[in-house]
Formats: sequence, structure tokens, C-alpha cells
Amino acid sequence: MFELLKAGGFLIWPILLCSVIALAIILERFLALKSSDVAPPELLDRIRRHLKKGDLDSKFINQIEENSPLGRILAAGLRNPNQHRVVIKESIEEAGRHVVHDLERHLQTLGTIANITPLLGLLGTVIGMIKVFSAITTFGVGDPQTLAEGISEALVTTAAGLSVGIPSLMFHRYFKGKINALTVDMEQHALKFMQIMQRDSS
Repeated sequence: MFELLKAGGFLIWPILLCSVIALAIILERFLALKSSDVAPPELLDRIRRHLKKGDLDSKFINQIEENSPLGRILAAGLRNPNQHRVVIKESIEEAGRHVVHDLERHLQTLGTIANITPLLGLLGTVIGMIKVFSAITTFGVGDPQTLAEGISEALVTTAAGLSVGIPSLMFHRYFKGKINALTVDMEQHALKFMQIMQRDSS
């Protein structure tokens, strides 16, 4: 394995670093974007029960806010129960924008890795081929070992760059789709929440 890394030249190390960062982001986002943790299905029923009892103290609202990203959105509406519907809606939308921003955390880095690692591999290919042509110019075609080193560097860095870039791009697209689905789900919960608040105030 070390010989393979060594054959890839110096550009193999930034590619390897990118692979470690990408793997860490992928694992972290898998844990952070679990649907049951982002938008707990029982949260609305819990809020509805407390609204009926008139038990909306700051302790309960803080618990809701700390419970999940959806809880943060709904807590913004619970903090303004006596305000006009428009004010409550604006509070929920503002909280929603912050929540979606948090859900997209590190995805820009993952997207950057998906874009630059194939380019690093391509740069390694160019450097490897330059070495091959330099060796041919200096020694002719009679030294296969020198030629093989340049070709090996070109192929290893290309393969390494694509091996990191392709999965990174796939997971970046997957997480973006997952966040879009979660955003729609939270919007539906927020709409139901507004209906509950409207019925409760009427």
C-alpha cells in the first residue's frame, strides 16, 4: 500500500487528506440527518396536548427548541402565541432558514472535495507525463524503469483522484436531496402547527 502511495508522487497526499475529510463529513451527516431526529413525528401531538392544557411555559418551549431542528422552528412560533398570524409565520420562516443552513453544514466542503480531487488527479497525470517525456528526451526510450515511474505516477494519481471525487459527488447529491426532502417535511409540520395555533386562538 505504501509503495502504491509512494508511486503516486507528492499529489497523492492532498488527495489522501481530502479522502479522510470527505469520509468524516459523510459519517457526520449520516448521523445528523436522520429523519426521526430532524423532524420527530410525535412532536406536533406533544405540542397539541400542551396547548389544550394551556401549559406553554418557557421550560417546555426550551425543551422543544433543544429537542430537534423541527423543534427550533416550532419553538419560534410558540414564543409568540398572542401575536398576529403574520408575525408567527415570519418567526417560523426565519428559524427555518437558520435550521436549513445548519442541515447543510459541511456540504460545501464535500462538494469542493468532489470537484478538486479529480483535478488533483489530472494534475498528477500531467506531471507524470512530463516526467515521461523528460526521461525520453534525456535517456531515449532505452530506460523502461524511468518511463515506468512517470507512467505509474500519472495512473495512480488519476485513479486516486477519481476514487475520492466520485463517491464525494454521489454523497453530496444524496445529502442535498435528503435535506430538500426534510425541508418539505418540516414545512408541512409548520403548516399543521399554524393551523393548530389558529384553532387554539379562535
